[in-house]
Amino acid sequence: MRVIAIETSSTVASVAIVNDEKIESEIFINNKLQHSTILFPMIESILSTLSINMDSIDGVVVSGGPGSFTGLRIGVATAKGLVQGSERKFIGVSSLDSLAYQNGSFNGLMCPIVDALHDNVYTSLYKVGKNDVDRITDYDALHIDELIESLREYEERIIFIGDAVSLHREKIESIIGSRAEFSLTMNNSPRAATLGLIGIERLSKGIEDSIYSFGPVYIRKSQAEREYEKKHGKE
Repeated sequence: MRVIAIETSSTVASVAIVNDEKIESEIFINNKLQHSTILFPMIESILSTLSINMDSIDGVVVSGGPGSFTGLRIGVATAKGLVQGSERKFIGVSSLDSLAYQNGSFNGLMCPIVDALHDNVYTSLYKVGKNDVDRITDYDALHIDELIESLREYEERIIFIGDAVSLHREKIESIIGSRAEFSLTMNNSPRAATLGLIGIERLSKGIEDSIYSFGPVYIRKSQAEREYEKKHGKE
C-alpha cells in the first residue's frame, strides 16, 4: 500500500509519500507560509520528484487536529478532494497521536502539548503498549497550570512534546522537577511522514474514515466563534 499524507495542523506544512516498507519522500516547511498557497504545489512537487501520479496512491492520510482551525480545514478539504470520485481510502489521524508516536521509544508517560493560545494547550497522555503507543486519557484543552497539577498524581517520568514546550518549559521544570523530560526539537512538530506510518498501520487493520462524515477535532471553539458569542451575549 502507498499513501500520501498531509499535515497542516500547525505552522508546519508537510506532505509525505509512505508505503508498507518505507518513507519514500517528505517535504517539510516551517516558515509561517500560508497553507492555502503552498499545499498544492508541495503535493505536485513530491509526486513529480518520485515520477508518479495520484493513480499510484492507494490512500490519503490527513491530520485531524487539534491545532490551527484554518490549517486543519485546508488540509482536510484537500485530502477529501484527493479521495472523492476514486477508490482511494481515507483516514484522519490526531496530531496529538502523531506527536506521541514520534517519541514512541520513551519508557514513561508521553504528554504532547500543542499551543491553544492564552496559556492553554491541547493535550492527552500516552504510554508505550505491547505493540503500539496507547492513549490513556481523552483529548483535551487545558490551561497549562491545570495540566501540570493533574500530572502530580503520576510517579513515572514524563516527556513533553510539541510547540508549546518552548512556551512552558520553565514552569513545567519548576513544578514537575526531575521527572520532566523534553523531546528533541525535531520531534516537536507533527510530521506528514509520521501520519503516513500511522495511517498505513490503521488501514492494514481495516480502519478507515468516510470523507462524508469525517471532520477535524477542534476540541474548543475558534476565536471567531467565541468573539461572536461574546458580542451576542451567549455563554
